Amino acid sequence: MTNKETAKMTLAAGVATVAVARADSAAVNKALETLKTYDWGADRNALNPIDRAIIATHGDSAARKALEKSLVDALAGGISRSAQDYVCRKLRVVGTRQSVGALAALLPDEKTSHIARYALERIPDEKAAQAMRDALPKVSSKLKPGIIGSLGTRRDKKSIMLISKLLGDSDIQVAKAAAQSLGLIGTSAAVKELSKFAKKAPANMKMPVGDACLVCAEQLLADGEKSEAVALYKELNGDDQPKRFKVAATKGMLTAATKK
Repeated sequence: MTNKETAKMTLAAGVATVAVARADSAAVNKALETLKTYDWGADRNALNPIDRAIIATHGDSAARKALEKSLVDALAGGISRSAQDYVCRKLRVVGTRQSVGALAALLPDEKTSHIARYALERIPDEKAAQAMRDALPKVSSKLKPGIIGSLGTRRDKKSIMLISKLLGDSDIQVAKAAAQSLGLIGTSAAVKELSKFAKKAPANMKMPVGDACLVCAEQLLADGEKSEAVALYKELNGDDQPKRFKVAATKGMLTAATKK
Protein backbone atom coordinates (compact mmCIF):
# COMPACT_ATOMS: atom_id res chain seq x y z
CA MET A 1 0.00 0.00 0.00
CA THR A 2 1.35 3.40 -0.99
CA ASN A 3 1.62 6.38 1.33
CA LYS A 4 -1.09 8.10 -0.70
CA GLU A 5 -3.47 5.19 -0.20
CA THR A 6 -2.69 5.06 3.52
CA ALA A 7 -3.40 8.79 3.83
CA LYS A 8 -6.75 8.34 2.05
CA MET A 9 -7.74 5.53 4.42
CA THR A 10 -6.72 7.57 7.44
CA LEU A 11 -8.75 10.55 6.18
CA ALA A 12 -11.76 8.32 5.54
CA ALA A 13 -11.52 6.86 9.02
CA GLY A 14 -11.34 10.35 10.47
CA VAL A 15 -14.41 11.48 8.55
CA ALA A 16 -16.28 8.37 9.70
CA THR A 17 -15.32 9.03 13.33
CA VAL A 18 -16.58 12.63 13.11
CA ALA A 19 -19.83 11.41 11.52
CA VAL A 20 -20.36 8.88 14.32
CA ALA A 21 -19.57 11.53 16.97
CA ARG A 22 -22.12 13.90 15.43
CA ALA A 23 -24.74 11.14 15.29
CA ASP A 24 -24.08 10.23 18.92
CA SER A 25 -24.24 13.88 19.93
CA ALA A 26 -27.58 14.25 18.22
CA ALA A 27 -28.89 11.13 19.97
CA VAL A 28 -27.70 12.41 23.35
CA ASN A 29 -29.32 15.80 22.77
CA LYS A 30 -32.57 14.06 21.86
CA ALA A 31 -32.37 11.94 25.04
CA LEU A 32 -31.72 15.05 27.14
CA GLU A 33 -34.76 16.67 25.56
CA THR A 34 -36.77 13.55 26.39
CA LEU A 35 -35.87 14.00 30.07
CA LYS A 36 -38.07 17.10 30.17
CA THR A 37 -41.19 14.97 29.70
CA TYR A 38 -39.92 11.61 30.94
CA ASP A 39 -41.96 9.99 33.72
CA TRP A 40 -42.81 6.61 35.23
CA GLY A 41 -43.91 4.14 32.56
CA ALA A 42 -42.14 5.92 29.70
CA ASP A 43 -39.82 4.02 27.36
CA ARG A 44 -36.52 3.74 29.24
CA ASN A 45 -34.68 2.96 26.00
CA ALA A 46 -35.12 6.59 24.98
CA LEU A 47 -32.45 7.51 27.55
CA ASN A 48 -29.92 4.88 26.43
CA PRO A 49 -27.83 7.42 24.45
CA ILE A 50 -26.99 9.13 27.75
CA ASP A 51 -25.89 5.82 29.25
CA ARG A 52 -23.69 5.16 26.23
CA ALA A 53 -22.25 8.68 26.37
CA ILE A 54 -21.20 8.17 29.98
CA ILE A 55 -19.24 5.10 28.93
CA ALA A 56 -17.84 6.78 25.82
CA THR A 57 -16.60 9.87 27.70
CA HIS A 58 -14.60 7.89 30.23
CA GLY A 59 -11.10 9.34 30.12
CA ASP A 60 -12.22 12.44 28.19
CA SER A 61 -12.56 15.06 30.90
CA ALA A 62 -13.85 17.84 28.63
CA ALA A 63 -16.59 15.68 27.10
CA ARG A 64 -17.51 14.24 30.50
CA LYS A 65 -17.76 17.74 31.99
CA ALA A 66 -20.02 18.90 29.17
CA LEU A 67 -22.27 15.86 29.63
CA GLU A 68 -22.40 16.45 33.38
CA LYS A 69 -23.44 20.08 32.84
CA SER A 70 -26.26 18.98 30.56
CA LEU A 71 -27.51 16.59 33.25
CA VAL A 72 -27.23 19.27 35.94
CA ASP A 73 -29.16 21.73 33.75
CA ALA A 74 -31.86 19.11 33.26
CA LEU A 75 -32.04 18.45 37.00
CA ALA A 76 -32.46 22.15 37.74
CA GLY A 77 -35.08 22.53 35.02
CA GLY A 78 -38.13 21.19 36.81
CA ILE A 79 -38.19 17.60 35.52
CA SER A 80 -40.41 14.83 36.91
CA ARG A 81 -39.60 12.77 40.00
CA SER A 82 -38.76 9.80 37.78
CA ALA A 83 -36.39 11.89 35.64
CA GLN A 84 -34.78 13.33 38.77
CA ASP A 85 -34.12 9.81 40.00
CA TYR A 86 -32.51 8.89 36.69
CA VAL A 87 -30.30 11.99 36.55
CA CYS A 88 -29.14 11.59 40.16
CA ARG A 89 -28.11 8.01 39.42
CA LYS A 90 -26.07 9.21 36.45
CA LEU A 91 -24.47 11.96 38.55
CA ARG A 92 -23.30 9.30 40.97
CA VAL A 93 -21.01 8.25 38.12
CA VAL A 94 -20.05 11.52 36.43
CA GLY A 95 -20.74 14.07 39.17
CA THR A 96 -18.12 16.61 40.26
CA ARG A 97 -18.33 19.86 42.20
CA GLN A 98 -20.42 21.42 39.41
CA SER A 99 -23.23 18.99 40.31
CA VAL A 100 -23.26 19.80 44.02
CA GLY A 101 -25.56 22.82 43.96
CA ALA A 102 -28.34 21.09 42.03
CA LEU A 103 -28.09 17.94 44.19
CA ALA A 104 -27.99 19.91 47.45
CA ALA A 105 -31.25 21.62 46.48
CA LEU A 106 -32.96 18.20 46.57
CA LEU A 107 -31.79 17.24 50.07
CA PRO A 108 -34.66 18.83 52.07
CA ASP A 109 -37.38 17.05 50.05
CA GLU A 110 -38.38 13.62 51.36
CA LYS A 111 -39.04 12.42 47.80
CA THR A 112 -35.57 13.23 46.50
CA SER A 113 -33.29 13.52 49.53
CA HIS A 114 -32.03 9.94 49.53
CA ILE A 115 -31.16 9.70 45.84
CA ALA A 116 -29.50 13.13 45.98
CA ARG A 117 -27.32 12.21 48.95
CA TYR A 118 -26.33 8.93 47.31
CA ALA A 119 -24.91 11.01 44.45
CA LEU A 120 -23.23 13.51 46.79
CA GLU A 121 -21.78 10.64 48.79
CA ARG A 122 -19.84 9.51 45.71
CA ILE A 123 -18.52 12.93 44.66
CA PRO A 124 -15.00 13.20 46.14
CA ASP A 125 -14.94 17.00 46.21
CA GLU A 126 -15.06 18.62 49.67
CA LYS A 127 -17.92 20.79 48.44
CA ALA A 128 -20.18 17.70 48.38
CA ALA A 129 -19.49 16.92 52.03
CA GLN A 130 -20.00 20.58 52.95
CA ALA A 131 -23.41 20.56 51.25
CA MET A 132 -24.52 17.63 53.41
CA ARG A 133 -23.10 19.17 56.57
CA ASP A 134 -24.97 22.39 55.81
CA ALA A 135 -28.21 20.52 55.14
CA LEU A 136 -28.11 18.30 58.24
CA PRO A 137 -29.42 20.85 60.79
CA LYS A 138 -32.13 22.00 58.38
CA VAL A 139 -33.76 18.75 57.25
CA SER A 140 -36.50 16.87 59.10
CA SER A 141 -35.71 14.14 61.62
CA LYS A 142 -36.90 11.60 59.06
CA LEU A 143 -34.10 12.62 56.67
CA LYS A 144 -31.32 13.18 59.20
CA PRO A 145 -30.27 9.50 59.57
CA GLY A 146 -29.64 9.22 55.82
CA ILE A 147 -27.44 12.30 55.63
CA ILE A 148 -25.60 11.30 58.79
CA GLY A 149 -24.99 7.88 57.25
CA SER A 150 -23.62 9.39 54.04
CA LEU A 151 -21.18 11.55 56.00
CA GLY A 152 -20.08 8.44 57.86
CA THR A 153 -19.62 6.51 54.63
CA ARG A 154 -17.39 9.33 53.39
CA ARG A 155 -15.51 9.19 56.71
CA ASP A 156 -15.89 12.94 56.83
CA LYS A 157 -13.73 14.11 59.72
CA LYS A 158 -15.09 17.64 59.60
CA SER A 159 -18.56 16.41 60.56
CA ILE A 160 -17.50 14.70 63.82
CA MET A 161 -18.54 17.50 66.16
CA LEU A 162 -21.77 18.15 64.24
CA ILE A 163 -22.73 14.48 64.37
CA SER A 164 -21.65 13.94 67.99
CA LYS A 165 -24.23 16.54 69.10
CA LEU A 166 -26.93 14.20 67.76
CA LEU A 167 -25.91 11.23 69.90
CA GLY A 168 -28.40 12.39 72.52
CA ASP A 169 -31.16 13.28 70.05
CA SER A 170 -34.71 12.54 71.18
CA ASP A 171 -35.30 10.63 67.94
CA ILE A 172 -33.66 7.24 68.54
CA GLN A 173 -33.08 6.66 64.81
CA VAL A 174 -31.13 9.91 64.57
CA ALA A 175 -29.12 9.04 67.69
CA LYS A 176 -28.30 5.53 66.42
CA ALA A 177 -27.28 6.89 63.02
CA ALA A 178 -24.95 9.35 64.75
CA ALA A 179 -23.25 6.54 66.67
CA GLN A 180 -22.91 4.37 63.57
CA SER A 181 -21.50 7.24 61.56
CA LEU A 182 -18.87 8.10 64.16
CA GLY A 183 -17.85 4.43 64.18
CA LEU A 184 -17.39 4.49 60.41
CA ILE A 185 -15.36 7.70 60.52
CA GLY A 186 -13.15 5.82 62.96
CA THR A 187 -10.62 8.43 64.06
CA SER A 188 -9.28 9.25 67.52
CA ALA A 189 -11.56 12.30 67.58
CA ALA A 190 -14.58 10.08 66.83
CA VAL A 191 -13.51 7.69 69.60
CA LYS A 192 -13.29 10.59 72.03
CA GLU A 193 -16.86 11.66 71.31
CA LEU A 194 -18.23 8.11 71.53
CA SER A 195 -16.38 7.38 74.78
CA LYS A 196 -17.56 10.63 76.32
CA PHE A 197 -21.17 9.91 75.42
CA ALA A 198 -20.94 6.26 76.55
CA LYS A 199 -20.52 7.39 80.17
CA LYS A 200 -23.92 9.06 80.17
CA ALA A 201 -25.72 7.11 77.42
CA PRO A 202 -29.33 6.07 78.18
CA ALA A 203 -30.12 2.37 78.22
CA ASN A 204 -31.44 2.33 74.64
CA MET A 205 -28.15 3.78 73.33
CA LYS A 206 -25.61 1.67 75.20
CA MET A 207 -25.56 -1.15 72.66
CA PRO A 208 -25.49 1.12 69.58
CA VAL A 209 -22.59 3.08 71.08
CA GLY A 210 -20.74 -0.13 71.95
CA ASP A 211 -21.21 -1.44 68.40
CA ALA A 212 -19.95 1.88 67.04
CA CYS A 213 -16.88 1.68 69.26
CA LEU A 214 -16.10 -1.79 67.90
CA VAL A 215 -16.35 -0.52 64.33
CA CYS A 216 -14.19 2.45 65.31
CA ALA A 217 -11.52 0.14 66.73
CA GLU A 218 -11.51 -1.89 63.51
CA GLN A 219 -11.09 1.29 61.48
CA LEU A 220 -8.22 2.46 63.68
CA LEU A 221 -6.50 -0.89 63.33
CA ALA A 222 -6.97 -0.87 59.55
CA ASP A 223 -5.53 2.65 59.43
CA GLY A 224 -2.39 1.56 61.30
CA GLU A 225 -3.38 3.22 64.60
CA LYS A 226 -2.65 0.04 66.51
CA SER A 227 -2.09 1.49 70.01
CA GLU A 228 -5.33 3.51 69.88
CA ALA A 229 -7.26 0.50 68.63
CA VAL A 230 -5.93 -1.69 71.44
CA ALA A 231 -6.77 0.97 74.04
CA LEU A 232 -10.35 1.04 72.78
CA TYR A 233 -10.58 -2.76 72.74
CA LYS A 234 -9.45 -2.78 76.38
CA GLU A 235 -12.25 -0.37 77.28
CA LEU A 236 -14.73 -2.68 75.57
CA ASN A 237 -13.28 -5.66 77.45
CA GLY A 238 -14.03 -4.19 80.87
CA ASP A 239 -15.96 -6.07 83.54
CA ASP A 240 -18.94 -3.75 83.08
CA GLN A 241 -19.28 -4.54 79.38
CA PRO A 242 -21.79 -7.01 77.84
CA LYS A 243 -20.37 -10.42 76.99
CA ARG A 244 -20.58 -9.94 73.22
CA PHE A 245 -18.49 -6.77 73.44
CA LYS A 246 -15.90 -8.53 75.57
CA VAL A 247 -15.67 -11.42 73.12
CA ALA A 248 -15.33 -9.08 70.14
CA ALA A 249 -12.77 -6.95 71.96
CA THR A 250 -10.68 -9.99 72.89
CA LYS A 251 -10.70 -11.11 69.27
CA GLY A 252 -9.71 -7.60 68.22
CA MET A 253 -6.77 -7.52 70.63
CA LEU A 254 -5.57 -10.88 69.34
CA THR A 255 -5.76 -9.56 65.79
CA ALA A 256 -3.83 -6.46 66.80
CA ALA A 257 -1.15 -8.56 68.48
CA THR A 258 -0.46 -10.44 65.25
CA LYS A 259 -0.68 -7.39 63.01
CA LYS A 260 2.64 -5.93 61.93
